Amino acid sequence: MSKERKLFLIVAAVLIVGAFLITTQMENRFYYKAAYVVLQYVVLATAWNILGGYTGYVNFGTAGFFAMGAYTAVALIKTWKPPLYLLLVMGGLVSGLLGLGIGYLTLRLKGVFFSIATLALAVVLQMLISNWSYVGGGAGTAILKPRSVPLFSNYDEFLFFVMASIAVVSVAVAWLIEKSWIGRGMAAIRDNEEAAECMGVPILKLKLFATTVSGALMGIAGAPFSYFVVYIEPTSAFHLDYAVNSLAMPMIGGTTTWMGPLVGAVLVGTAQQIATVTLSSEMNLLIVGSLLVGFVVFAPDGLVGLFGKIRSRLAGREA
Repeated sequence: MSKERKLFLIVAAVLIVGAFLITTQMENRFYYKAAYVVLQYVVLATAWNILGGYTGYVNFGTAGFFAMGAYTAVALIKTWKPPLYLLLVMGGLVSGLLGLGIGYLTLRLKGVFFSIATLALAVVLQMLISNWSYVGGGAGTAILKPRSVPLFSNYDEFLFFVMASIAVVSVAVAWLIEKSWIGRGMAAIRDNEEAAECMGVPILKLKLFATTVSGALMGIAGAPFSYFVVYIEPTSAFHLDYAVNSLAMPMIGGTTTWMGPLVGAVLVGTAQQIATVTLSSEMNLLIVGSLLVGFVVFAPDGLVGLFGKIRSRLAGREA
């Protein structure tokens, strides 16, 4: 294992330990809920970027994969109430298999046609869930949080720690993919798919890998959702925010690197939480839309790309 990889994994472990230590010091539950939402978007933005940023296939169906993870958990909770780690595994498995299946059906489509297909997937899934009475149908259903959990004083702290751990793992997965031959193959597909195929890049296998991993991470992010909101309904699980934010945050941060979605999600997600408290929750999409338009026009490579250009110019002047 290279020194860079060891250092990255050590930092990831330190962040997870740090998240646990925070729960021993901070008592205000609002901060845990706000941080949970931001960390949730870190996972979704990172997952979207594995397919949309690394491979160049824009996915509008984030809400569908997220909701499948959430409703897989709801079905299991109503059946036999398994521990949360099992809900994460099953939510990721179901959404990952959904990503694999939709990949086989749609990855031969390109550009806007692929994007429309993923959007249609989310609409169809919402209609199916709305008519599934076992999980509450269109009216929704209430999910009771466990009364206590070891090592944590309340369940909100536990959910924050779980989502922080998922966020760290998802960023680590994106980093490992980017630094491997898989990431280089995905970049070749993004730049010129026909040329990559001629050079022997296994484009279909890599695209299926991207849809599966992306879908699985989105499903894992959605698995704790029912415990977080307590009352889950299709409108909330398939909310437009998930599709818009998961696309906009990587574009604002930068889509060609693992750091872009992280930066975009933290900055935009934090701004949304502040706006929710100080102004109105309805301002969230306005904030995202305004920032997205601004960055597309003035900084198409995102914050990370903009910083890289500024650093290169400063280095050139010094030389």
